[in-house]
Amino acid sequence: MSSKRKSDAKPTAAKRGRKKKVDEDFDSDSDSDGANGNAMDGSSKKENIEVLIESTEDTKLPEELLKTFDREPGKLMIAGMVTWELTGRRDPKGKVTTIRPNLYVFHRFTDETYRLIVSGCSSAHSILINMDRKALSFGRNQFGQLGQPELKTYEKPTLIPELEDVNIIQAACGRNHSLFLSDKGVVYACGDNKSGQCGIGNNSTQVVQKPTRINYRGPPIIKVGCGAEFSGILDIKGNLHTFGLPEYGQLGHNTDGKYFINSNKMSFHFETSPKRVVLYIEKSKDGHVTPIDGVQIVDFACGNNHTVAIDSKKRAYSWGFGGFGRLGHAEQKDEMVPRMMKFFDTSSRGVRSVFCGATYSLAINDIGVLYLFGQNKKTGEANMYPKPVQDLSGWHITSVGCSNTSIVISADDTLIAWGASPTFGELGLGDLQKSSTTPKEVSRMEGMKIPQVTMGLAHTLLLVNTENEATNAKYLKQPEFTLDDD
Repeated sequence: MSSKRKSDAKPTAAKRGRKKKVDEDFDSDSDSDGANGNAMDGSSKKENIEVLIESTEDTKLPEELLKTFDREPGKLMIAGMVTWELTGRRDPKGKVTTIRPNLYVFHRFTDETYRLIVSGCSSAHSILINMDRKALSFGRNQFGQLGQPELKTYEKPTLIPELEDVNIIQAACGRNHSLFLSDKGVVYACGDNKSGQCGIGNNSTQVVQKPTRINYRGPPIIKVGCGAEFSGILDIKGNLHTFGLPEYGQLGHNTDGKYFINSNKMSFHFETSPKRVVLYIEKSKDGHVTPIDGVQIVDFACGNNHTVAIDSKKRAYSWGFGGFGRLGHAEQKDEMVPRMMKFFDTSSRGVRSVFCGATYSLAINDIGVLYLFGQNKKTGEANMYPKPVQDLSGWHITSVGCSNTSIVISADDTLIAWGASPTFGELGLGDLQKSSTTPKEVSRMEGMKIPQVTMGLAHTLLLVNTENEATNAKYLKQPEFTLDDD
């Protein structure tokens, strides 16, 4: 009996000590789990933190930080395909009501001045932020990606009624969904949610028509990004959280989420709430994997099915679909977790900014050299690792826009564009030369100050600084894109 009692007593003592440890373990786990964990924390230690987070809901981000979001504003110009129902579709099945001719040169579009213009390399819609920090949207709206009250195409930039009381400082466009970031670090999403890419905690609501707050309770968010059917958000502490379709590992959670429903039907475990990317790795040539500690992400960009990010030490990581070498690892394997790009790891070549197109990526290093990896044309060779774009050496790059296969860059008071056929006028080179496989100056835009460029699947938006007299004179000479019928 006595021995029995002893053995009884011991485990309870051990249990107490161990339970505490298990609790702590859970805490650290839930922290590393990111948003999901934070929402589930029940311990009293966490409760007051939760309350703090709840109370920060109404506090704005620090002014110094908000100033960094302010880009040079300008007047809007557009080129490319403007029949939004046709964009990227071979057969729109009679949905097209009005077919508008493609714009092969840049046209003035509305008289407003905007702070920010946003589209995505797989998007047929765009988001604009006006001088009052209110969001406007236009383009295709089949899945409610514009956040407008009606599911119809909006041809003119239209204020989003649901966000009229919110100051929007940043936005992102996916194939059929959009994310909006407020000046309080809160993210709203709308559009297609079949893969959970709106991050609202479920994908049973397949179309999110009203901009809805995402299911995230954590540090304020400072950047949002969208791939074709997934999304990423970056918090103020340098943690990246991703959600949506995991098919090629583009979420960076070490899984492609595949499972079989039955013997011949496959599905995915969609990530319907933001989940923190926990592991960053370095891989040697012989396949030896070393985890990298203390990674703080400062910037990221999403392609259709891949992601590229930069950390505070100017190292670049890429993961997701590896076809055509778009990850820059000199091999075409998909990467399930963020893998450091060896090429940029040398001290002289830190990465300053990254951009992603559908099947390629661009990176600008510390000294302003532009690198391209992947393939930005349908045929021919792909760059399996970052190669400098020689035609742009010596140019001071202001802004970069990436579409499906085309690239438009504003640099030194002019515009440079290239993209292999088929193009739809998004290069703005005119109707005689529609495409170019090598970087070419857009002669009509020479001498114009163009602070911002963004590209959708088959259209380009520019902001031109009309406060500059020479730019304004040229701007006023450009044709105007008018829409008679509302």
